[in-house]
Amino acid sequence: MKLSSRSFADGQRIPAEFAFGKPGPDSPCILSDNRNPQLAWSGAPDGTRSFVLMCIDTDVPTRGDDVNQAGRTVPHDLPRTDFVHWLMIDIPRECGELAAGSCSDGIVARGKRDPSGPPGSRQGVNDYTGWFAGDAEMAGDYLGYDGPCPPWNDERLHHYRFRLYALDVPSLQLHGRFGLAEAQRAMQGHVLAEAELTGIYSLNPKARG
Repeated sequence: MKLSSRSFADGQRIPAEFAFGKPGPDSPCILSDNRNPQLAWSGAPDGTRSFVLMCIDTDVPTRGDDVNQAGRTVPHDLPRTDFVHWLMIDIPRECGELAAGSCSDGIVARGKRDPSGPPGSRQGVNDYTGWFAGDAEMAGDYLGYDGPCPPWNDERLHHYRFRLYALDVPSLQLHGRFGLAEAQRAMQGHVLAEAELTGIYSLNPKARG
């Protein structure tokens, strides 16, 4: 199974239009277009009945005291963790492509309530939900795709891993609010194949891999 994109090549930079934040003329970070990139897939095995799509940043700092602080940097060797940017389940087996901007086109304060997606699909909460939890103007459940916005003072280049899973069930039967942990538990024993596409992004011109 193969996952590809016309928006960016595997291992290459994600354009700013697909990010949550971008460098500004007078600021290290301003809000961006937050459109989902175009994605297409092929070669799903026989028996595939649905797909799950995730986008995970695997380079998120485990300590936040230096994040976006003037005169300080997030060191390259700081231990890292995962940050979920997108989680969509129950994508019908007939679907093989998502157009750019079809599932996210802009930033919604407090999160998108009913993000667009293929018929029958469902979208879980992403980790901006926790990131904005203490912000009176932005706090809420962030559903669907919300793109890259790594710390502008991070020495490390961030990798965004788009992962597609072919499943042998038409639905994960998740009801109500759900996140990555619930989806991963429901997927156990049902994955027939998977594919990955990685994009890179940084707000720090000196960041390195």
